[in-house]
Amino acid sequence: MPIINRIAEFHDEITEWRRDFHAHPELLYAVERTAGIVADKLRSFGCDEVVTGIGQTGVVGIINGKGEGTRTIGLRADMDALPMTERTGKPYASTSAGRMHACGHDGHTAMLLGAAKYLAETRNFSGRVALIFQPAEEGGAGGRAMLDDGLVEKFDIAEFFGMHNWPGMPAGHFGIRAGGIMAATDRFYIDIIGRGGHAARPQTTIDPVLVAANMIVGMQAIVSRNVDPLANAVLSVTMVEAGEADNVISQSAKITGTVRTLDGAVQDQIEDRLNAFVPALAASFGAEAKLRYARGYPVTVNAPAQTGFAAEVAREVAGPERVDADAPPSMGGEDFSFMLNQRPGAYIFIGNGESSELHTETYDFNDAVIPAGVSYWVRLVERALPVE
Repeated sequence: MPIINRIAEFHDEITEWRRDFHAHPELLYAVERTAGIVADKLRSFGCDEVVTGIGQTGVVGIINGKGEGTRTIGLRADMDALPMTERTGKPYASTSAGRMHACGHDGHTAMLLGAAKYLAETRNFSGRVALIFQPAEEGGAGGRAMLDDGLVEKFDIAEFFGMHNWPGMPAGHFGIRAGGIMAATDRFYIDIIGRGGHAARPQTTIDPVLVAANMIVGMQAIVSRNVDPLANAVLSVTMVEAGEADNVISQSAKITGTVRTLDGAVQDQIEDRLNAFVPALAASFGAEAKLRYARGYPVTVNAPAQTGFAAEVAREVAGPERVDADAPPSMGGEDFSFMLNQRPGAYIFIGNGESSELHTETYDFNDAVIPAGVSYWVRLVERALPVE
């Protein structure tokens, strides 16, 4: 079944919501304006219950269907922006210096609001739908905070479904896969302690910069020579800090980076190898190194049954030729993973067309995909919770 006509009718209205959110980006948990607008609109649509303050600033709207069912499914959108300066030149560009919707969360929020408006109007389903608007996806673990506040228990949610726009995928197409679709996002912090001195007399020092250089090269062998080549793993060093003057060998150096994996066993393997390798490499130079390994968002794992179902719904909306049910995974992270650890569900990509990449200063959500995204949400609810 193609785009729903009624949804196409309020495409322009949803676009206006999206562009307003885009012009007023908010960070992490400080999404009071966005959350307030979301709650007000949910009430105006006639949601049966609107609960605010879950996970600090999260919002949940409940819509009861007209059937006799009691099962509740959760649909989730994220609300927060990124600490970046926008350079799109759009008339609705960010009005807040150093803040930007560079990941499309403005579009995600607007599309779920569009689905809420339609579902509250038609109620052509049985049971309940929980519309979840989450803060702090961008590094703040807002999904986990909402779960810690009793999201599942308060609303008796049986399944979770999420959606994210995807630049480079044709606009309005969908991509999904069973199993790991987004990576675990771990970080590592290494402190190297050597012995400082004059740069002209390196023989009297233990140079932590030299240790760091060898350590950076050596760490790449963990992925290339320890991890199965058929597994997915990324180890990236992203920051190196040392020294204050060009004629002084520093006493210490710091290395910071990230590890991305799609399998828990590979994640354990890399952490174990780093714990063995880092101090041993430093000791071989006469230095000392301390590693702190911090686990971040877990792997986003799509349950097979819910993934197959979501792909079927996407095919109804977009057509079979526009749905890739074996889409490649991403090594980016997503805290929807916490929700999928609590209940089965599926996370799907919707094509954003040939836009700038996510997390870039020229990125913008493609408003043309709104009808497809909203129609997907609506059909998913009506198919998952059919009226008997």
